[in-house]
Amino acid sequence: MGTTDAYRSEPGPATGAPYEPGGLLDVLNVAAVVLDQKGRIVLWSPQAEALFGWTAAEALGRYAAQLLVIDEHLDSVLELFAKVMGGGESWAGVFPARHKDGTARLVEFRNMRLEDRSGDFYALGMATDQEVLRHVERDLALSLRLVAQSPIGLAVLDTDLRFVMVNPALERIHGLSAEEHLGRRVGEALPLADVAEIESAMREVLATGTPLLDRFAVGRAGGGAAEDQAQLVSYYRLEDPAGRTLGLATSVVDVTDRHRANNEARRRTTLIADASVLIGTTLDLDRTAQELAQAVVPGLADVAAVDVLDTVLAGGRAVPPDGGAAVFRALAVASTDSADAVRAADPPGQIARYAADRLVTRCVTTGRPVCVARVHDRDLPRIARDRDAAELLAHAGLRSYLAVPLIARGEVLGALDLKRIGNPRPFGEDDIALAGELAARAAVSIDNARWYQRERSTVLTLQRNLLPQRPVHSVGLEIAYRYQPAGTAGNVGGDWFDVIPQAEEKSALVVGDVMGSGINAAAAMGQLRTAARTLSQLGIEPARVLHHLDHTATGLDQMIATCVYAVYDPHRARCHIATAGHLPPALVRPGHRPELIELPAGAPLGVGGVPFESVCLRLAPGDQLVMYTDGLVETRDEDIDTRLDALLAVLADAPHDLEETCDLLLSSLRDGNDQDDVALLIARVEPGPAPTGR
Repeated sequence: MGTTDAYRSEPGPATGAPYEPGGLLDVLNVAAVVLDQKGRIVLWSPQAEALFGWTAAEALGRYAAQLLVIDEHLDSVLELFAKVMGGGESWAGVFPARHKDGTARLVEFRNMRLEDRSGDFYALGMATDQEVLRHVERDLALSLRLVAQSPIGLAVLDTDLRFVMVNPALERIHGLSAEEHLGRRVGEALPLADVAEIESAMREVLATGTPLLDRFAVGRAGGGAAEDQAQLVSYYRLEDPAGRTLGLATSVVDVTDRHRANNEARRRTTLIADASVLIGTTLDLDRTAQELAQAVVPGLADVAAVDVLDTVLAGGRAVPPDGGAAVFRALAVASTDSADAVRAADPPGQIARYAADRLVTRCVTTGRPVCVARVHDRDLPRIARDRDAAELLAHAGLRSYLAVPLIARGEVLGALDLKRIGNPRPFGEDDIALAGELAARAAVSIDNARWYQRERSTVLTLQRNLLPQRPVHSVGLEIAYRYQPAGTAGNVGGDWFDVIPQAEEKSALVVGDVMGSGINAAAAMGQLRTAARTLSQLGIEPARVLHHLDHTATGLDQMIATCVYAVYDPHRARCHIATAGHLPPALVRPGHRPELIELPAGAPLGVGGVPFESVCLRLAPGDQLVMYTDGLVETRDEDIDTRLDALLAVLADAPHDLEETCDLLLSSLRDGNDQDDVALLIARVEPGPAPTGR
């Protein structure tokens, strides 16, 4: 067999080993016949007997033409025989030969003249069944074309694991020519490969004959490839028809693109899953923006910035008109490790104006992503806010840029600005789609946070206007108070306190908590506070005040509230207290441990039809009455009794100054627990004239 342009092969060494049946010649069953100058058969091989049916005894000495040639072809054959014997020409062809059984079979002949030492000539004829030969030729042609044109890399190695054949596809995959493969072992041709593992697998296949199929491998095999390749490699033992081991065949399928696509799909899925968990954990606008920026670094970009149109936060028209500048408020920046790029970004909280020619302005104006796959110096002025920022980005080595709009409920809120610096891959269509999906998810959370922030501001403004700005001086009492809103907008609005002067220099002290949150709770609180102030002016006892407040609360759309109401009479040194489902006030007496005042619990306001009871206390100078809402003491992981004990412990070591006591209570009991708002009121009895006893 000769070589072909389909592949390059390395000839094997001549071993001198005895021939064993089962080779290609046996498959072809080539017959050999020798004729003398007169055309008589002088040599007859066993293969000739198998092909034509005549034994050697029957064929030797007979004229070949008479024995093998059909009559109609006799003249042509004799003419060809004369040319071979006379001029030494070789002849090859196909003609029907007579079989012993009388049938005609198409046989392919090769004829040539032989000469012995005496100068006598003979004719050597080699023949094989044409059908068998054509079958072998077709198989060989098909094999050669498959090897040459297959996109799968194919190679043959001998039993010493040296390359003896490689096809063009394998040359491309390895980045090495055939000459750089042939005669070399795997480690010599592919020094970057895991040689020990590869040769171990090959020897296992040679020893057992069991193929190893589709082994996945990632690495840089050779040829100076810039990136890792992913391959499916298979090994097969090669045997001849007699079962002798000839060597090893290997097939290599390049699945790098599929591998990268799978990795990209996994990256997208992971980023989206992580973003779903990380983004929108709170209703804080700045924190939500920071969560978005951190979610895409470094998986999608080296630097990420989240900027919202300032008009969005102000509640005005969001998108700037065509040709107009855009004013952004920077909310968040995240980076892997690029100080220059971070300095080029707008610091969180800063307002920046971007002209109409800036890419981020085009992004929010059109509501479409803007991508510069490969950034050049000429692109930097359209990306950076000013010349200094452009120089910083140039120094950082900005490679690729992408801005995607933040769109929620059909409104463009701002943009997610992405930059690649260390990552050499330019932003592509998959990145744009991924960034757009993340931005869309985050935009809803940002929009929610924006509206909650506006609601929070509205509620706080309403509540602060409803709360007393500075309680008037109360005779015989020193007053300190605090109101602290919750950390989230949804929990603002229900708590209040009040100090109300009454006739005969009495003072009413009120602390209440409307269940629920938001602007409805703030409005209900305002109505209850107004009702309490009005009822307080009538001078009726605390239990009757709570009775009337209960009727008021019942009419507030099923609003429920708790309240503690106390009236202090400085002339009698007495304090009458009643509670409607509220936590008990604390009493702090000089020289004594703080204690909770035992009061009939009463039902919350709004339940209706439940009586309330008042308790009378005598208060001496220096005694403190501490009233508060549940936001000061309640937590999710501790029971209320434990928290009330903590309140008393703080009061036991509280400073003399009431303002400092308020701060101490909030810092000690409120630390990290800002899920509810807090109202706190402390009243201390001042030294004065002796009680009249009236």
